[in-house]
Formats: sequence, C-alpha cells, structure tokens
Amino acid sequence: MFGKKAQPPIKGLLAQGCRIEGQLRFTEGMRIDGQVVGNIHAVPEQPSLVVISETATVEGEVVADHVIINGTVRGPVRAAELLELQPRARVEGDVSYGAMEIHQGAVIVGLLRHDPPAEEKPLLKLAASNA
Repeated sequence: MFGKKAQPPIKGLLAQGCRIEGQLRFTEGMRIDGQVVGNIHAVPEQPSLVVISETATVEGEVVADHVIINGTVRGPVRAAELLELQPRARVEGDVSYGAMEIHQGAVIVGLLRHDPPAEEKPLLKLAASNA
C-alpha cells in the first residue's frame, strides 16, 4: 500500500540554524533541519511528506500523510498514512498513525492511536442466475 505510491517531492527546506516561530503550512514535501516553534501542517487533500531530521526540533503539532522523524518533536503527531520513527527520534506527545515503522532507539512519550485511513469498500456483486 505505502511502497507502491510515489512520494511527493520535497520542495521546502528549513535549514539547520534557522528558526521559525508560528504556523508552517506546506504542499507536497517539506524537510526540517532547523527549529520550529509552532504547528507544521500539510495542506489537506494533497499527498504530503514531512521529514524532521536528526538536527531538528519542533515544538508544536505535526500533521501530514507521511511523517519521518529522526529529531525531536514536542507535541502531537498525526500521520494519516505512515509514521516512520528513525533511531534518534524523540516524540513527546500523542501519536495518531495509519501505519507505523519504528526503529530501535526511537522514543515516544505519549499515547499511540492507530487510525487507519478510510478505504473504499468494494461493491457487492450478486451472482446472476443462468436460468
């Protein structure tokens, strides 16, 4: 399901040494190497990816389809499709995810809630009689 779909390209970067205070909204892909004090939200109803590198610190909510964390997040995380926690990840907040991959060394201080994406149910097909 997750491996078959192409990831959105990373079009935004907050470099190491940079700091943003306030809301950060993005489309497609975003990489955070610096510090964000505020919420990071992907634009809804578009495929989205956010990467929080090992040098990054986020103090706020992180919301996207696919979230990859190898740094520190102090706040809730919502990954509609996939949450990847790399070995240096530290999340201090509640986590909601469709699917999760967690590497040895990653830490979550909060509640985990599996929230699978809504999938369309196949249509019921009735067998026709051959009479």
